[in-house]
Amino acid sequence: MIRKLPAVLGVGVLGLGLAACSDTPPPASDREPIGVDYSEGEPAADSSEEWTLGTTDAITSVDPAGAYDIGSWNLQYQMFQQLMTVPANGSEPEPDAAECAYDDPKTITCTLQDGLMFANGNELTSSDVKYSLERNIAINDPNGSAILLGSIMDDPASPNPKLAPGAVETPNDTTVVFNLSKPDTTFLKVLSTATASIVDEQVYPANKELADTDEHSGSGPYMLTQYKEGQQAVFELNESYGGPHPGIAPRVFVSFHKDDTSLTSAVKTGEVDVAWRSMSPTQQKALADDDIAVLKGQGSEFRYWVWDMNNGAGTDDAVRQAVAQVIDRDQIATNAYDGTVEPAYSIVPPGFGGQKDSFAEEYGDPDADAAEKILSDAGVETPVALKLGYPQEHYGPNAVDEATEIAEQLNATDLFDVTAEAGEWEQYQTDYKKSAYDLFMLGWYPDFLDADNYLSPFVVDGGFFANGYSNPEVNELVDAELGETDEGTRDETIGQIQDIVAQDVPLIPTWNGANVAAVGDGVGGVQDTLDPTYVFRFWMITKS
Repeated sequence: MIRKLPAVLGVGVLGLGLAACSDTPPPASDREPIGVDYSEGEPAADSSEEWTLGTTDAITSVDPAGAYDIGSWNLQYQMFQQLMTVPANGSEPEPDAAECAYDDPKTITCTLQDGLMFANGNELTSSDVKYSLERNIAINDPNGSAILLGSIMDDPASPNPKLAPGAVETPNDTTVVFNLSKPDTTFLKVLSTATASIVDEQVYPANKELADTDEHSGSGPYMLTQYKEGQQAVFELNESYGGPHPGIAPRVFVSFHKDDTSLTSAVKTGEVDVAWRSMSPTQQKALADDDIAVLKGQGSEFRYWVWDMNNGAGTDDAVRQAVAQVIDRDQIATNAYDGTVEPAYSIVPPGFGGQKDSFAEEYGDPDADAAEKILSDAGVETPVALKLGYPQEHYGPNAVDEATEIAEQLNATDLFDVTAEAGEWEQYQTDYKKSAYDLFMLGWYPDFLDADNYLSPFVVDGGFFANGYSNPEVNELVDAELGETDEGTRDETIGQIQDIVAQDVPLIPTWNGANVAAVGDGVGGVQDTLDPTYVFRFWMITKS
């Protein structure tokens, strides 16, 4: 990490004390914005040499049942097929392992492509599809993505959910029929995500995950042939692949870097051919100034802060609303990200149907006096002690700046007494679910391109982060928009949900970001995969 801070920062360190330390950066608000000149990149070639991707993304699990993070999912997208896939710069699923279509809002029928094989030579049948989904639900890893499969669970709220009886039928080896528990117009898109990755039922245990170093076998365009945690993953072409996007490069290396300084240095030396994500604006500018192409694609990254509503200060409506009244998103974008991100005033990013800036409508401009009145009217004594949590490295060095900026803003009102604590990513995911923080930072890259992907995982019964929020009206509205086939009516319902969330404040949106990569000489096709899905499609990249 370019700006390492101590693991635990107190109020003084985040405020005036931070500026007093000679070996720490100046407060975020003292920094000068910079500009980055972005390139357009080269097209892909017909043939390719081996190439190397560099990333700072941590890998939670290679097994599809064990992860719900962008780093893990991007490895899985190379190794495993899903029934459907979203093409680069597209928004609607197209056939991958199967062709699927709604029979009605509660029923989807899929027909598998002929001759599908796993890389180990085993045949891929409808039984493997059902097994993969049933296994994901049964394992229900707390860091996994089984939550996306709620429409085929027996009881999504149960700590031990199962595949609902009759939810997935396999009348023959090539047909899969999904009988959803409720109308769900997004489930076809769920089937295009890594949570629906198809695993070999003869290899993957039903009730536990394979270790990352075990032999994995999928039916995707590439095979994982070597994995060393925190160091390197090696992928080779899967000659048995029978889907719509075969790879070109014979081998792809993934090099894992601890921070963006190491990553950008590796691009400069040619150690990696593509550096993807988590590069600070300063590092992006340095690369561009060094004549290395920095590419910027359309993005839908979402950064937000979640209240713990199970315990502590976050259980008080007035405290949550007062913080929402104070947060200055323009200053966060400018001071912590040098203007390379856009302030977010809704949990749904711009461009999605039904999006509205509900937080701007509810709170207007940042106003400490209004926040003081909210707290006073509710009888809340000030200053309110708050503990902020953020992952030290997972979201790059600017996450530290963001935490610093927010702490400065809140402390400046004298209404709050803020401490901030950094955590290592895997432990952080466990800690925030155990009420280690009052307010904690998370980022989101969409599973699929639909406004609901910014609603259901966040606001239904505590969301995937289990923050304790529950509003029956919100739950009913989410069910309504999921089942609604009229676009206008659905958009109106999605707007209602955003308004209620702005009033209840179970989380606070801060910004939306772009999809960025730095590319070495001779590498083509990168610009085409930098789309809002954040799927980095190895099969589209070439090096000559």
